[in-house]
Amino acid sequence: MSKNYDEIKYLVFDVESIPDGSLIHKVKYPEEEIKAHDAVIKYQQEILEGSNGSTDFIPVTFQYPVSICIGKVAEDFSLIDIVVLDKPEYRASEMTRLFWHGVENLYNHASMVTFNGRGFDIPLLELMAYRYGFSAKRHFKDKWAGRNRFGTKHIDLQDWMSNYNAIRMNGGLNLLAKVLGKPGKMGTKGNEVYDMHCRGLIQEINDYCVHDVLDTYFVFLRTRVMLGEIPISREQDIVAQTKKFLADNNEKNPAYKSYLENWGDWAPWP
Repeated sequence: MSKNYDEIKYLVFDVESIPDGSLIHKVKYPEEEIKAHDAVIKYQQEILEGSNGSTDFIPVTFQYPVSICIGKVAEDFSLIDIVVLDKPEYRASEMTRLFWHGVENLYNHASMVTFNGRGFDIPLLELMAYRYGFSAKRHFKDKWAGRNRFGTKHIDLQDWMSNYNAIRMNGGLNLLAKVLGKPGKMGTKGNEVYDMHCRGLIQEINDYCVHDVLDTYFVFLRTRVMLGEIPISREQDIVAQTKKFLADNNEKNPAYKSYLENWGDWAPWP
């Protein structure tokens, strides 16, 4: 892990979360004597019925994080490191503390990069700061910080690629990653994280989070080509360097190995 904080110019991150059964019980079903897990299942069923079977996803206000992964990126857009917060305990309070401490103090000059971070990840982490009593003064008070939709301190790639919701980005991160030949979804989907957590598949959840960070990173690189900040030849050099980084470090992180096993090179069609 790099200690030269100034060399980090972008923080590409993703959060995996699960429904908070205790909170759902307190808010939705306070008069019922049901367990936290049963409260989650009941709420999911209500959402499923209310959406005519299209989704059972519980709103962000009823969730808490179980994995936060961050890719540290240099000014020249090369990947320096990927970190998993509070490994191996993965405590919601500690992950939240580490995240805001990093954003506010260690890397306050860096820009956050997400896919749908404005719609989910950032609100979730703000709610966790509220829950645990953590300060994020710059984030909330600086009009050019991460809450500014059109600023540079938080680059939400879904917002940007959808022309700020002028279109619906159908296919999402999975589609954009696969256009570049990258793995995208590899069997695990976001709505499966709760079931995985119930089965104790904590490592698998964090692997999935790392994979989303890598996909987000490669999409971020291509948007920099579109903006004219780097030529396509430089982007491809960085992609090759990143592949080598993953190969050199796959003994330390099993997520790298599975990502490389599904790796594809950019081959545009038609």
